[in-house]
Amino acid sequence: MKNLWGNTQKNSFCQLSAMGIVSALGNKHKEILKNLLSGPPGKLTEGPNLLNERKFGVRNVKTTLAEIPEKLSRYRCRNNALALTAFQQIEERVESVRESTESFRMGVVMGTSTSGMLSTEQALHFRNDTGQFPEQFDYAQHEMNGLADFIAEYSGITGPAYTISTACSSSAKVFASGRALLEMGLCDAVVIGGSDSLCEFVLNGFSSLEVLSSEISNPLSQNRQGINLGEGACVFLMRRMPGGIQLRGVGESSDAHHMSSPDPQGRGAQSAMQNALNDAKMTSDEIQYINLHGTATRLNDEMESRAVQNVFPSSPFCSSTKPFFGHCLGAAGSIEAGVCWLTLTSGINSENTIILPPHSWDEQADTALPELTMVCPGQSIPAQGEVNLMSSSFGFGGNNISLILSYDFD
Repeated sequence: MKNLWGNTQKNSFCQLSAMGIVSALGNKHKEILKNLLSGPPGKLTEGPNLLNERKFGVRNVKTTLAEIPEKLSRYRCRNNALALTAFQQIEERVESVRESTESFRMGVVMGTSTSGMLSTEQALHFRNDTGQFPEQFDYAQHEMNGLADFIAEYSGITGPAYTISTACSSSAKVFASGRALLEMGLCDAVVIGGSDSLCEFVLNGFSSLEVLSSEISNPLSQNRQGINLGEGACVFLMRRMPGGIQLRGVGESSDAHHMSSPDPQGRGAQSAMQNALNDAKMTSDEIQYINLHGTATRLNDEMESRAVQNVFPSSPFCSSTKPFFGHCLGAAGSIEAGVCWLTLTSGINSENTIILPPHSWDEQADTALPELTMVCPGQSIPAQGEVNLMSSSFGFGGNNISLILSYDFD
């Protein structure tokens, strides 16, 4: 008889064994690290015309994407192609686990906020012109759960498969959900991650909120104007194993304040960060670096800097990587956790040094905000003892989550 539950272990090991990523900075680990650390960010790509005919720069993926197999053609859309491009980077590791693990003991948890909305927009334009939908369009491309279903079918995983969609925290939430599957004994390994692709609906939506910047985003600066939208995908193989890079802490909260604006005092963000520390049984002094949500909007930067100051009186190094990647919305959480994973990996492969992701801005700090310790280009920390990095994501509706990734160099 199949043991569906396995061994239940609360707060057991949670290893992030492998990571695949595709973004505006490239689709190879070394390429992305080089582009991120060498800075400054490159020029923005001109996005499509908005409904009001304004134009804004975006961070789009320019690399050739993986081809979705014909047998899975109903899932054929840019969003799933981004996810597949990232997944194929860890496919061998996933296959290796499948050889020793029953497929129903493996799961897939993905995050997205747009899914295949771009394909739906294109199909609707086609229908307006011709009176019918294009033959290749399938609702599975648009459906939120299509992303997780696609990865599960492609990989042959038959355990739990579902998609989380909580706006900009979507693919950070998958870390909590994937870990829960391991802790409950439902899975021995889980593919987690996120994918989001640029589309007209999202560009126009953020334009209507008046938070898009025509220049490269400038987080925490007195001159900040807003966000640059981006796209990309990042996936991980999560296993119940000791060693390697571990997911040590997860903290979630809800503002219950406003659908599109954060609590001005940052209480929800503060709660998420503190909950992550509590979950990891750490003090604030044990975090060496924070990857900020750092959208460069007025409200986000105000509340986030206050939250960081309240949780971390002695500010660790901080930076926002969104000037490089753009705000990848539902994929942002996994991509920025991927940045932390790459940062720790670089320390493993170097001579006792970890170079931190720089904070790219005009260095004209907003004096109305609490002062944080921003990462300068080339800033490093020792690759010694246990190194703990935090990444935070805050989504519309007050969906907040902070993650702690750790590696013990001793």
